[in-house]
Amino acid sequence: MMRSTKTKFIAEYPINASSRLLYPYLSTASGLAEWFCDDVKVEANKIYNFIWDGRSHFAEMTGFRTNRSVRFLFLDENRQHVSDPSYIDFSIESSELTQEQFLKVIDYSEEEDQEELAELWEHLMQNLREIVGG
Repeated sequence: MMRSTKTKFIAEYPINASSRLLYPYLSTASGLAEWFCDDVKVEANKIYNFIWDGRSHFAEMTGFRTNRSVRFLFLDENRQHVSDPSYIDFSIESSELTQEQFLKVIDYSEEEDQEELAELWEHLMQNLREIVGG
């Protein structure tokens, strides 16, 4: 069996919105569906179903700090844990110096093309900035 290697993509995006305003867009199904994917459904067992191009991707919110950060750990199509899972980590950070807000994204996935990932996230961030006015 071939073991897939995963890539960790890390980027910070300046965003002109308070963490209180931003956080629901990172942590709730309705918020995420507005900018991150086509749709998000939360199932009874708190499993998030992210839908892109009609395909389901199941994830669990494994860590969160209100108005600060959230992590989604991806599961297999049977909603089971896998070894070395993909995950997405969002954290809202601010610069003490400039009072600027940043959204830090860590995308750990099988997508090896860093340039493609950078373009994808740039596009997603534009969506998000338009919504939050940042």
